[in-house]
Amino acid sequence: MFKILKNHPFSVETFFESSIVFTFSVPKEQLENLIPDCLELDLFQDKWAFIAVAMVQTKKLRPKGFPKFMGNDFFLIGYRVFVRYTNSKGKRLRGLYILKSETNSKKMTFRGNVFTHYKYTTTDICTNNEKNIIEIFSKKSNFNIKVNKTDKEVELPKDSPFLNWKEARRFAGPLPFTFTYNKETKEVLIIEGVRTNWKPKPLKVESYHFDFLDNLQLQNCVLANSFIIENVPYKWKKGKIELWK
Repeated sequence: MFKILKNHPFSVETFFESSIVFTFSVPKEQLENLIPDCLELDLFQDKWAFIAVAMVQTKKLRPKGFPKFMGNDFFLIGYRVFVRYTNSKGKRLRGLYILKSETNSKKMTFRGNVFTHYKYTTTDICTNNEKNIIEIFSKKSNFNIKVNKTDKEVELPKDSPFLNWKEARRFAGPLPFTFTYNKETKEVLIIEGVRTNWKPKPLKVESYHFDFLDNLQLQNCVLANSFIIENVPYKWKKGKIELWK
């Protein structure tokens, strides 16, 4: 029963007050061992793979159909790899594979680990907003970012593999699907996300550090883009399972 509960047994809805995403490009060989065999890396120019950190302030997160007053507000951090999956009908789906999830709520950690495979842990998450400057940091998890929501034209990060923001937008997230794989049963769990009003705005990155990425010891990992979205209704559909091979 507990294993069944972890497979997203019901739809969930929330409101993204804000979502800041840092996407890093890495030579594809560096990420191949981080994803299961059923998935393939979502590549750019057949060379670059991508790992992203999403920092999301959610409001009124709850099972779909429940009244808003029963929802809860959480801050979520997700470390994800951009991937593709070919389903049983032969359709190639773009999505994400979760490496780790963090939240500032013990309640969310408990519930998240009951109803998902996203490996939640609880940490301290602090935010500071002053004019256009946003800071997010955690002492326990040892990460920090500082970004500028300037209205002026923003240049891509210095070593980004993208030539322009149009190219970079394809790897801004979130992608339509999230995948989990059960190696023992060879089952792929597919969770589809639905959003409206998704208008990513490029960010000027002042500084950043993620201890989790450092611990992966990735070589030639460079910041490829950073975007923010705000005020977005978001839903996750009930998970679907299919056998792989």
